[in-house]
Amino acid sequence: MNTQTRPLFDPAIVRSALLDAVKKLNPRLQVRNPVMFVVLIGAALTLGLGLLALTGGLAGEAPAFIFAISAWLWFTVLFANFAEAMAEGRGKAQAATLKKARQDTLAKKVQSGTGPDARTLPVSAATLRKGDVVLVAAGDVIPVDGEAIDGVASVDESAITGESAPVIRESGGDRSSVTGGTRVLSDWLIIRITANPGETFLDRMIAMVEGAKRQKTPNEIALNILLAALTIIFLLACATLLPFSLYAVRASGAGTPITLTVVVALLVCLIPTTIGGLLSAIGIAGMDRMIQANVIAMSGRAVEAAGDVDVLLLDKTGTITLGNRQAAEFRPADGVTPEHLADVAQLASLADETPEGRSIVVLAKEKYGLRGRDIHGLGAQFVPFTAQTRMSGVNFRGREVRKGAAEAIETTSRARAASCPRRSRRMSRRSAGPVAHPWWSPTAPKSWARSISRTSSRAG
Repeated sequence: MNTQTRPLFDPAIVRSALLDAVKKLNPRLQVRNPVMFVVLIGAALTLGLGLLALTGGLAGEAPAFIFAISAWLWFTVLFANFAEAMAEGRGKAQAATLKKARQDTLAKKVQSGTGPDARTLPVSAATLRKGDVVLVAAGDVIPVDGEAIDGVASVDESAITGESAPVIRESGGDRSSVTGGTRVLSDWLIIRITANPGETFLDRMIAMVEGAKRQKTPNEIALNILLAALTIIFLLACATLLPFSLYAVRASGAGTPITLTVVVALLVCLIPTTIGGLLSAIGIAGMDRMIQANVIAMSGRAVEAAGDVDVLLLDKTGTITLGNRQAAEFRPADGVTPEHLADVAQLASLADETPEGRSIVVLAKEKYGLRGRDIHGLGAQFVPFTAQTRMSGVNFRGREVRKGAAEAIETTSRARAASCPRRSRRMSRRSAGPVAHPWWSPTAPKSWARSISRTSSRAG
């Protein structure tokens, strides 16, 4: 699978992360991470001590030393915030294209009438609400999740499911549900919207990618509890150092007590600052790493499980293929030359506007040089592809040529008292491609041009 990997320090992400690192200094956000909250308090305390020493209100410590400790503490907090913001920014960048697609989609909101001739008004998909009715035709993107209430169409859902083969969606039954962001390949649908903005499948996917609703794993929760406990223990230990130091100096009458700045520096060195500061960034970065491989992690637990996977079993080829079925080869049946098969398959595909149909025309042009046909001279009548028939074709000179799904061709052959050779059926099932079938007489078919055109999904 080809993926576009962003550079580690993408300028746009870095600029956004620098700003977010400062915003994350808000105590209400820092308190979620006890370790870094303690460091933040130490940074603010040493900064105040440095200013006090600079004005002469604190004796016994050089202001430069205090400011140096304060600078390192502020750097530690900002670096942890920056690392988390970078991880979140990379996830947000992966979701940017999904957001753009959602915002730029135009919908045809039905005002009156039914069917493909209904009167519609172009509106932004963001303005649609639950209960609205829209019309989508061939080539349109379904704007929002909904349910088909009229019509039947072939829909490309590869952007959502990864399955390369188009699916049939129709009103009624269990095939009426449609997802926003998918594309209608043929025919039309009247859809009733079933989700408000922010509740669609696309919105939930964007939220997961951005990490906005990232669920912590049991291991991460346990580690957070351990870090908080260690922080409390070391905090109590350091809190006793200053009183003991003052008592020891007074009792012995020699030496100088430990300063508050040194106590803060010691505390930050003792508590698990590195792990606490980068823990959330590690979880978000793991989800981002999977997003780069086009895998949506539903939770942090899934990311942890993915790290232990040695063997992956997939239940269907659509999971590992690009959603763009393309013709790869013409496989003729017995008694048919590849050139003749390409000729009839191309003719039957001229009225097929699906990606699969267009790829057959292109393959015939590139492999056999079939181009520049005199359509008017043939007197051809084209039959477009529809989701109902699952076939396309052409009628000319007393002949009928059909190309489509093997089941549709076989059903039509029986209706015309023709037969479908077993070898053609086996080849079609093996290749998951359409069958090309010419009938030589519109009324009494005399022969079967045994041919099959195989299309294959390009493996990702």
